[in-house]
Amino acid sequence: MKQVLSVLAVVVTGSWLAAAVAEPPKQVEWPYYGGDQGGMKYSALTDINKDNLSQLHVAWQWKHWETPLPDYGTVPGFFESTPLMIDGVLYVTTPYNSIAALDAETGKELWRFDGEAYKLGQVLSGSGWKLRGTAFWRDGDKLRIFLNSRHRLFSLDAKTGRPVASFGNNGAVSLTDGLQRVSDFTHVTQSSPPIIYKDLVIMGSQVPDRVQSADPVGQVQAINARTGKREWVFAVIPMSERDAGAKSWDDESWKKNGHGNVWAPMALDEARGLLYLPTTTPSSDYYGGDRKGANLFAESVVCLDVATGRMKWYFQEVHHGLWDYDNPAPPVLATITVNGRKIDAIAQVTKQGFAYVFDRVTGKPVWPIVEKPVPSDSNVPGEQPYATQPIPSKPPAFVDQGVTLEDANNLTPEIKAMAQAEMKKYRLGPLYTPPSLEGTLQSPSQGGGASWGGAAFDPGSGYLFVRAAHSIGRNRVAKNDGTDALVDPEYSNMFARGAEEMTLRGLPLNSPPYAVLTALDLSKGTIAWKVPLGEGSPSLRNNPLLKGVVLPDRLGSPNSRGGAMVTKSGLVFIGGGDGYLYAFDTLTGSEVWRGNVPYTNNANPMTYRTASGKQFIVMATGTGADNALVAFALGGGRGGTP
Repeated sequence: MKQVLSVLAVVVTGSWLAAAVAEPPKQVEWPYYGGDQGGMKYSALTDINKDNLSQLHVAWQWKHWETPLPDYGTVPGFFESTPLMIDGVLYVTTPYNSIAALDAETGKELWRFDGEAYKLGQVLSGSGWKLRGTAFWRDGDKLRIFLNSRHRLFSLDAKTGRPVASFGNNGAVSLTDGLQRVSDFTHVTQSSPPIIYKDLVIMGSQVPDRVQSADPVGQVQAINARTGKREWVFAVIPMSERDAGAKSWDDESWKKNGHGNVWAPMALDEARGLLYLPTTTPSSDYYGGDRKGANLFAESVVCLDVATGRMKWYFQEVHHGLWDYDNPAPPVLATITVNGRKIDAIAQVTKQGFAYVFDRVTGKPVWPIVEKPVPSDSNVPGEQPYATQPIPSKPPAFVDQGVTLEDANNLTPEIKAMAQAEMKKYRLGPLYTPPSLEGTLQSPSQGGGASWGGAAFDPGSGYLFVRAAHSIGRNRVAKNDGTDALVDPEYSNMFARGAEEMTLRGLPLNSPPYAVLTALDLSKGTIAWKVPLGEGSPSLRNNPLLKGVVLPDRLGSPNSRGGAMVTKSGLVFIGGGDGYLYAFDTLTGSEVWRGNVPYTNNANPMTYRTASGKQFIVMATGTGADNALVAFALGGGRGGTP
């Protein structure tokens, strides 16, 4: 009997070992722009960890094909794509709103599809051409990729890259035909990926800030993934006096104002069927004399029933916006525990440096948000700034706010004196100080604070990680004299004369750091840690005014493009805006690794594991023809070293 048991044990053990050896490592995908539909930008992978980071090398690089096209007057912009990884294939979008499929193991190009969006000419967006991602849909056993390319939506066969003939008109539908108050359809474009819910493909739009005319109204639309039929439309700005929010536009000013669009990615609670929209400033960004009132539902978080497009709740974060404080990033859906109570929450990071945190079902703030008085005096004719703004009691602002003379660049006494002399030419004040004829210095600047890279959430620690630029911008308006072709004299009495970041002979007006990475503890509503992000550009470090000055290792790189990605291994990965991919310790904020990338980062990193068992971290870098999608993996590689 003893011998039989021994034989049986050998047979069972041998079978188990054979099965273990035969079973391939589990492939882990990155199927959505934000990792999941709620945009946490989180991965449970731990293959790459603190113990082996020193072995992280560039495994491969891929370069997109786009260059300036003189025939169309176009120039490709920043390479800001975050690819999807599905079934061992990467799907990566390009600045000209086209797409390619790559082998996720090797980076070999499998196919490319040219959406020919450039044939409409250069986009009027201040940041130019870009498309930050794509989305997928399964039709039974068929995988479809949806490419929202400027004014069209394409349904592509994921295996071949060819348009699906049964969708719309031979694989494409218009995103502007039939919509109200679109004005010139060439002024509407796409910069963010769609959201997919069941058989619906849902998109916002990008409209140009520079145009002050009958510019397009911000509208979110749902397209049937199978047929291409438009199923519903939600207009952020009221379209009739019966619409919700219409009374917040004095003198029916909703009739001639546009924007309020959703250019940032959206977030979805798929189980509950709730869609979350981060809306933007109404036109124009800096002058509101033609739109007195709170201006709902601009600069708000809006929750919709995703099946119908009907509004469930909203919260306006900026009343009567005058600072171009668009909601720049997707909300993050996170489950947190506050005072022992579990909350399914939504966190919206903003250009002005706040994180607004709500119960995602009811819209009730997790911590009180208080209407506080703000400066409301203005020397701009016709302007009537709002007297209060909603200020979160928690968490604290994750970047400095407002401008005083004490914020002047203090790298040397001479630089500080020069900076203060320049600052005295303009109006200074706390956050939400209105624009002025002489120019108001605002901080965060028009670019943020937080930007489109958004935030990443670690469910283990409950920390929300957000990148923020720390810079001063000038907000100046002037009389419309009719000389600007993009400003319609019949539309606006005033226009933005200057809305740019301020420098002093190439140096920022304010002191470093010029970018920070912050961890917000969403269980406590506190800042867990904050560290400078990036070395600072060579032109900054080599500025003649800084000759002989001993500078910090990390000045912070003011490039605000791209955000963080966090893994279960306790690492936060983010591009530094300075030619490096960084890894920080989740709990302490200490830098634990950095690796060279060929060009400055412009995108959110992502990660996945292939069927071979290898984890990759991938990030887009560069602009125009100088670009590369860079894949890091453990062990040796080609194409670069850390």
